[in-house]
Amino acid sequence: MYACGPTVYKFVHIGNLRAYIFEDLLRRMFEFAGYRVRHVMNVTDVGHLTDDADEGEDKMLRSAREQGMTVWEIAKFYTDAFFRDIDMLNVERPEVVCLATDHIEDMINLVRRLEERGYTYSSGGNIYFDIDKFPDYGKLALLERQELRAGARTEVDENKHNPRDFVLWFTKSKFEHQAMLWDSPWGKGYPGWHVECSAMSMKYLGEHFDIHCGGVDHIPVHHTNEIAQSEAATGKKWVNYWLHNEFLLMNDRKMAKSAGGFVTLADLVETGYHPLDYRYLCLGAHYRSQLQYTQEALDAARIARTNLTERVSRLMNTSEPLSADALSQRSKAYLDEFRDHVATDLGVPRCLATLWNLLKDASIPDAEKLTLVLVMDRVFGLGLSEAKREAPNLDEETNELVRMREEARRSKNFQKADEIRESLLRRGIILEDTPEGTKIYNKEN
Repeated sequence: MYACGPTVYKFVHIGNLRAYIFEDLLRRMFEFAGYRVRHVMNVTDVGHLTDDADEGEDKMLRSAREQGMTVWEIAKFYTDAFFRDIDMLNVERPEVVCLATDHIEDMINLVRRLEERGYTYSSGGNIYFDIDKFPDYGKLALLERQELRAGARTEVDENKHNPRDFVLWFTKSKFEHQAMLWDSPWGKGYPGWHVECSAMSMKYLGEHFDIHCGGVDHIPVHHTNEIAQSEAATGKKWVNYWLHNEFLLMNDRKMAKSAGGFVTLADLVETGYHPLDYRYLCLGAHYRSQLQYTQEALDAARIARTNLTERVSRLMNTSEPLSADALSQRSKAYLDEFRDHVATDLGVPRCLATLWNLLKDASIPDAEKLTLVLVMDRVFGLGLSEAKREAPNLDEETNELVRMREEARRSKNFQKADEIRESLLRRGIILEDTPEGTKIYNKEN
């Protein structure tokens, strides 16, 4: 499976991270079912324009200018930040992570192949893909020919024969001060964004592979263009299945860096949430459904995950997991139900319901519950096998702060309570308010 990775010019927001949680669940589902998965993900560390249709400014160049760094420093800094985020979310790293800057020659070779097969033209110094030469263009997005012709924008690129033609290779004519440039048969320049995914996926997975993932916003342009250039180059079907996750919404709008007001994982941690609280929130919505992000929804996810972790912790303190052969028929029925849900279009919300029904079932012995929970968590990825969490030993000053916060909460002085909570967070202490009371944990847990 191939997944479109991050463009590393800013911190990713939690809407971006929903895609990687979905892809992690998909991978875990296949591994749970006994498949071996070769997961490849790119990192776009080459300049990517602010508009998917070859318009706008270079995102990385703009970020470098704003932050007083080189584009190479920007790419390294935000790549490292991205992997810290997915590690905290318990997302398994792909077997292959390919940086665009390491594969320029592969991209050049793909463009040359397209050129040799007659799918390109040169105009204004750039090399374009001619969509009129590819009859199936738009099949993924169900775009009709009249829609393709109506795709002209207010500001038309005069170099294009068709408004939806796209750049395979930019020369220095696009920007005067482009920082990332490579030699090519067409002049010094840099690749178009779409060509990188085709070149790298085929390098590591071959010219025909099983699954390609990404967000639904990739369908009409990026993935449509990927299919055209890949199948034009090879003359055969490229990908068997396309799976796309829906948006995370905030205030009923797609969360996006360009719109401002986005939330990062670091923002959540700084306000006292555990990264896995957000993962749990994502588990509650099907990947093809839009998910509304609100403070109330995240609070509910935190309470549910905390309760789940504490239940599992109690089971681990009193029981040991069994072998699958030792499970009763009733326990096996829960496992079969779980398998059915996860295998039916990755029905993780129904899997969660099965998990909670299991935990509430008084007829199932604790050892069997624990066994099933740990098996199910191979898909959920909530780290339940490490559910034993000890409260930290607090010094006298920290204990006094905890007491003062409880007193502020009881007197409804929530501003003071929040200020004390932030002070404790800076000391590495996380407070989680649950229906059973306030739980205290070390930040590294």
